[in-house]
Amino acid sequence: MHVTGEVSAEDYHCFVPAFERLVQQHGKLRVLFVMRDFHGWEAGGLWQDIKFDAKHFAHVERIAMIGDRAWQKGLARFCKPFTTAKIRYFTPDQTGAAREWLGLPLPPVQTEAAA
Repeated sequence: MHVTGEVSAEDYHCFVPAFERLVQQHGKLRVLFVMRDFHGWEAGGLWQDIKFDAKHFAHVERIAMIGDRAWQKGLARFCKPFTTAKIRYFTPDQTGAAREWLGLPLPPVQTEAAA
């Protein structure tokens, strides 16, 4: 999941059905949560997040949070009591380590063809 700007209530109307479909198909999920130019939640988005967390408390096994701001690292610690998931924070240069911790394949390395 990639988030930028402020998360709104409308964002949850798209995200929640897809998340619930994945839970039905696979059971507990592992989530890569990438924050780029992320500023938090609008009031309605925060309320939707609280409802989502309450409903899906036990549906996530691990969350790797990737961000580049000190408050985002604090957010990873703040979230721990609200889920049974293991949560770890990574910086953008640790994206490979985050994917490995989640058990996700690393993306292929792109090389430039010689001209």
